[in-house]
This record gives sequence, structure tokens and C-alpha cells, in this order.
Amino acid sequence: MTKKNKNISRRKFLGQSSCMAIGSTTLLSTLTNLKFMNAASIANSSTLLGGDYKAMVCVLLSGGCDSHNMLIPREQNEHNIYTATRTNLAIPRDQILQLNGSNYGLHPSMGGVQSLYNEGKLSFLNNIGTLVRPMTKEQVFQNFNDLPLGLFSHSDQTQQWQTSIPNDRASVGWGGRIADLMSSMNTNPDISMNVSLSGSNIFQTGTNSIEYSIDPYNGSVGIVGYNDFGDQYKATIDNMLDAHYNDVFQKTYVDVIKTSRDADVAFRAALENGATFNDVFTANNFSDALHMIARTIAIREELGMSRQIFFVEYGGWDHHDEVLNAQTEMLGYLSDGLNEFNTAMERIGINECVTTFISSEFGRTLTSNGNGSDHAWGGNVMVMGGPVNGGQMFGNYPLLELGSEYELGGPGGGGIMLPTTSVDEYFAELALWFGVAPSELQTIFPNIGSFYDTSSGVMPIGFLNT
Repeated sequence: MTKKNKNISRRKFLGQSSCMAIGSTTLLSTLTNLKFMNAASIANSSTLLGGDYKAMVCVLLSGGCDSHNMLIPREQNEHNIYTATRTNLAIPRDQILQLNGSNYGLHPSMGGVQSLYNEGKLSFLNNIGTLVRPMTKEQVFQNFNDLPLGLFSHSDQTQQWQTSIPNDRASVGWGGRIADLMSSMNTNPDISMNVSLSGSNIFQTGTNSIEYSIDPYNGSVGIVGYNDFGDQYKATIDNMLDAHYNDVFQKTYVDVIKTSRDADVAFRAALENGATFNDVFTANNFSDALHMIARTIAIREELGMSRQIFFVEYGGWDHHDEVLNAQTEMLGYLSDGLNEFNTAMERIGINECVTTFISSEFGRTLTSNGNGSDHAWGGNVMVMGGPVNGGQMFGNYPLLELGSEYELGGPGGGGIMLPTTSVDEYFAELALWFGVAPSELQTIFPNIGSFYDTSSGVMPIGFLNT
């Protein structure tokens, strides 16, 4: 495979989310009561694919991806409407990559995703976004209190995609709540179920859980200098950490640092002897992060992991300007990285146990602001992996016409799409596949009852096999 030497800048790629507000006491109590019962019931199940291992990989396209140029109508009449609405942002019909059995196609830079879709390894979820309840266009303008908090705001919408709580600024993410519930399934107490390639984030923050941050380029970071300044320096730190402390505050602090040291030692040792995929991944920052996730999944048994949730943030999608030029490069990196990661999972025979899903805080306006697009609402996402019912479109892809049933207008020319599928349904289906019981969905996703009957016995959307 030919290497791509041009790197996405770290500034565009890396981003961190901060935690705000206070968690719910009721939620903590519920999770504590359910935690051990849930983990035991899953561990005793004989129906899990690939033994007892499952992993979710969340890819956040931060900034708000203009996904209407990622997934594009190819049918002539609908493409004409798309072109009339998008004007200078439209992709010509003869450049759109064809998807088998579909009237929709892909941006010309997304050849890797085209192959994944056509091979039944990836599907799309259309017109998805944060919702408090299902709404019609008329209802949006009748009751603003039923709209997600801080609609069109980067910080609010990023937070809501990570918490799945659309009407509050919560500090605990849905990945963190799952880790609170299921972490006892893993036998390693020093390394979290949640592993981040992009630092601190709300998605993986639980009431009792936080992310284990690793470097996309070097793996575990550990104590600064511990592995770099020689045996004498390491021995000095070990002596301080292994000493006995009577003061409760000193002991608590030292125990935290000691856990970090022990986790770093175990992670480094496993990674050093684990598989690498240097011939699979190209040389850019997004692929580097996915490469490290693949290497971490490959050492899951050495680390004592039955469940893992990974998070990687690919930033720079806030294209108020130069959207066409920027997406030509960035969608190419995204597409290639996903294809490479799928190849790595298949190589180690774990693809049936790994689901990768895309998120972005909002879609963007259908209309042009001159050379880019602005903050909007509904957009399109992808989900990939062996468990996915691949090669399909899920949800409603609305007519991209100004004044249509789901187009809300708005300042600057309109083009804001009302979502027809909620993030709650999207994430609840991922949680069910991961092993969360239907009876516990309301705890993880407090708003799910507005969209899905948790006692129905069917998946909320249907894009995953159970």
C-alpha cells in the first residue's frame, strides 16, 4: 500500500472536551445497584460473538461535518434539486461514487467507504440529530421549549451528542455511564474500559469512571520521565510510591499515582509484544490514532479486557469557508482510515466484535454562505463493522429542497434540516449490542422513552445484528 506522507495538522486533528455541571445522585444510585448484576449476566452469556469481547469505537468529527456532501442524491431529479439548493457547493453528478442498490452516492474522495458499503461492511444513518421528542416542522416553531438546549452551538451540541441528554448540560457521558455499569466485566482494575486517543472528553466520563488516555503515536504515556531517565530515576520514583503513608491524603494521592504507574507498565509491556499494522495504515494523524486503537484491541487478552470503548476526535470540520477544498482532503483521510481499520480488524479475526460509529455535533446548512456552509441540525453518519447490517441506508433521507417537509429555513438563506432520527435511538442500539439490557436503557439514556419502547424486543433502528 502506498504511504501518504502528508499529515493532517495536530491542531486540526486533536481536540478535547471539558466536563461541566454535577452528575445525578439518582443515576449514581441506579448504576451502582445494576452494575454487578448486569456484568455477571453478560459474562455468563454463551451467545456472544468471539468469546466475551466487544468494542465500540467512537469517531467524533468535531466542528460539524457538512455531511450533505458526504452522502449525495444520484437520481437525476433529486440531484437537480440538490444542485439548485447547494448552488456552488454541489458535487457534479458524474463525480459521485456509486453505492450498490442505492439512489445515493459518495463524495469523490471516499473510495474506501464506497468499497466498505458495497461489500456490506458499512451503512449510513440519515438525517440524524439531537431531539427532545419527535417533531414536525410546524411543532418546531410552536414550542421552543421542546428544542435541544443550545441548538446550533458547538459546545452544547457536542456535549449532547456525548451525553445523550438534549435538555440539560450534563457532565456524565453515555459511554461513561456504560462503563460505570459494566466495568467489572474487565479483570484489569488499573486500565479503564474507556480508552481515549484524544484526551479528556465528556463521552467517556462516568460517575465512577474516567477515560484511560493514550498517545496515538506512542501508546501509554505514564509518569513523565519514568521510562526515559534511567533505572536510578525509576527506582527513586518506585521507592516513593511503594513507601507506607499514614496520612490519608498522602496515601490517596500516592495510590492514584501508583495505579497510573502499574497501568503504564502493563500497557507498555503488552503493546511492545503485540501486533503492529505498519503495512495497513497510511501516515496521517487520523490513521495513526486508528492504528493505535487496532494495536490496543490486539492486546485485549493481555490487558484483561472483555469490553472496551474507544474515542478519537478528528477536528477541523467547521467549514464556514473553503468547504469543497477542505473536504476533498479530509473526507479522503476519513474514508481511507476507516477502510484501513476494517482491514486491521479482519486481519486479527476480531471484526465481528468491533463496531465503529461516526458522530458530529450537527449537520450544516444546505445553502451556501458564499464559499462554505453554516451551523445547522440534521446530518448523516456512518457505522461500520462485522455486526453491522451493511450496504444499507437507515432512516429518512429527506428531499433537499428549500421549503420541503423537513427544511426549516432560517437566517442566511435557510437549508436547516429537522432531524428525523434521534441520537438516542442511534446510541441505544449501540448500547444494546454492547450488552446493556433493555431494562437498563432508561438509566443510560433518560430520553429514550420518547422514541423507543424498551420492552419491544426489537432494535430501535435495525442497523446492528444482536
